[in-house]
Amino acid sequence: MKWFKDTFQQCSDITFHELTANQTRCGIVYLNGMVDQQLFDEQVLKYIVSEGFASSHQELIHKLLDLKMVSSMSSSVLTDMKQASQLVLEGNILIFFKGDCRMLAFPLTSFEKRTISEPANENVIRGPRESFVEDIDTNLTMIRRIIKSPALKMEQQLIGSYTKTKVIICYIDGICKAELVEEVKQRLNRIQIDGILGINYLEECIDDYPLSPFPQSQKTERPDVVAAALLEGRVGILADGTPNPLLVPVNFFMFLQSAEDYYERYISASFIRLLRIIFLFFSLLTPSFYIAITTFHPVMIPADLLVSIAAARDNVPFPGIIEAFIMEIAFEALREAGIRTPKAIGQAISILGAIVIGQAAVQAGIVSAPMVIIVSLTGIASFIIPNFDLGFTIRLLRFPIMILSATFGIFGLMIGCLLIYIHLVHLSSFGTPYLTPIAPLRGSDLKDTLVRAPRWLMNHRPSFVGTSDSVRTHIKESRDGDDED
Repeated sequence: MKWFKDTFQQCSDITFHELTANQTRCGIVYLNGMVDQQLFDEQVLKYIVSEGFASSHQELIHKLLDLKMVSSMSSSVLTDMKQASQLVLEGNILIFFKGDCRMLAFPLTSFEKRTISEPANENVIRGPRESFVEDIDTNLTMIRRIIKSPALKMEQQLIGSYTKTKVIICYIDGICKAELVEEVKQRLNRIQIDGILGINYLEECIDDYPLSPFPQSQKTERPDVVAAALLEGRVGILADGTPNPLLVPVNFFMFLQSAEDYYERYISASFIRLLRIIFLFFSLLTPSFYIAITTFHPVMIPADLLVSIAAARDNVPFPGIIEAFIMEIAFEALREAGIRTPKAIGQAISILGAIVIGQAAVQAGIVSAPMVIIVSLTGIASFIIPNFDLGFTIRLLRFPIMILSATFGIFGLMIGCLLIYIHLVHLSSFGTPYLTPIAPLRGSDLKDTLVRAPRWLMNHRPSFVGTSDSVRTHIKESRDGDDED
């Protein structure tokens, strides 16, 4: 008891109790607010203080560990003091007796946690409507409810010298390659940090190219997306306190896919995917293209349209690049303000701010009306990208391409596109080429890349993951006489 009091000195949330049980002094230590004290009193403490329950503390320990007692089915016996103090911090109730080096730990953890709700950022019309929460045990249960197989493995690590954050590596044995699992373990083992407060702490430490603006691991808040990734042979990384697991490896085209693609018919899902790809380029290149043709290549614009644009820019004192920067930065500021302000007024600030500021800027002659239209359409196009990380990357790359276009015209725009393409070709995620299955070309994986093929055609798992079991769908063809057979 003295050792625990010295260890947890100035910790007002740690509770210490000393009492006499069967003529033996015993001590109880637990973290107040993280244990179910009522359950402990009803199923454990009443036996300790009960007269005649045991004649000695050795017999009391044996009876408390009796599997017939509901309260002690998951209890454990330990002698290591540091391990015991860690269990206390995790929500265990610790009991020990004078003259005995053994300690009993009862995992009666109970604390307030957020209930399961609908996904906030990955809503779908069809499909499951539950999302991960901050409690890792609840998240693992949701995955286990979907994949009911002993092949689903969940290996635990503790990362963070102070936080001791529980990190779980999920994969399906027999589908996921052992080399990939080992690589994930090695990268996590290399992390030496004082604390993990979010999954992004791990993401920045395990990426192949941490200086790249492009995401190299997928984050999701949907259990069905994690289950689908595990069934493809990928690895999921979950951290306690974070409702967004990581999925590795990934390729570029996965960030343009949505969970709803697999709950819609393949024709509509393929159309929406192509629409996302088109508007991805629209969001990245439209302001730069407008700056390039109005500054360097006006002959590319039809005469009537050129006259309208020239008339709109007649009173604007700034060149096109300055106009674009003013409007783009204002639009990004309004978007950020809409996110940070309360939801009740955030959307109103974004919409009304864009309308009022845009109209006032045009009337004041600071920017032209065509530039307001271009920036507005570009902002709308960026919202079509389903992944937030990729969407932010496209918004970030828009500015250097605008500078290149304002400096070299269309040639500068093409130079920016080539530099981005070269960078993407050199990227990889856990050894997987970032642009696969386009570069390098893998014809079998194209069924679920730019479009989504019918379910009965996607009978093999993605080959770029390198799964141990490539076949995932067996569909028997019906023939005459099958019923008779």
